[in-house]
Amino acid sequence: MKKEIISTKNAPAAVGAYSQGIKAGDLVFTSGQLPIDPETGEMPETIEEQTARSLQNVSAILEGAGSSLEQAIKLTVFLQDINDFAAMNEVYASFFKGDPPCRSAVEVAAIPKGAKVEIEAIALISK
Repeated sequence: MKKEIISTKNAPAAVGAYSQGIKAGDLVFTSGQLPIDPETGEMPETIEEQTARSLQNVSAILEGAGSSLEQAIKLTVFLQDINDFAAMNEVYASFFKGDPPCRSAVEVAAIPKGAKVEIEAIALISK
């Protein structure tokens, strides 16, 4: 099985030595996505806006690999403050109609660039 690097201008460029995503077989894996607008480089303020922006970035990478959020099988949400869980969850739920993917959500000590949330995904490749 050969891996294929996924790179899209519709999500923020990598800020380190990593790829936005990797396609391997019938799966695509995204790196954790900060809530950075790829066009402006700006980060919204609220947890709600940051959750939406991170999921939009994840979605863009998945689409660049021939997948989508609908094909997601597992997401991991990293929260700077677990007290933001309910607000994050409300926005998160709006991105998934029907059967949502598996998910873990954990509080971490810090997220790069002072973000409140970072989200990564594993998804099936649409056929």
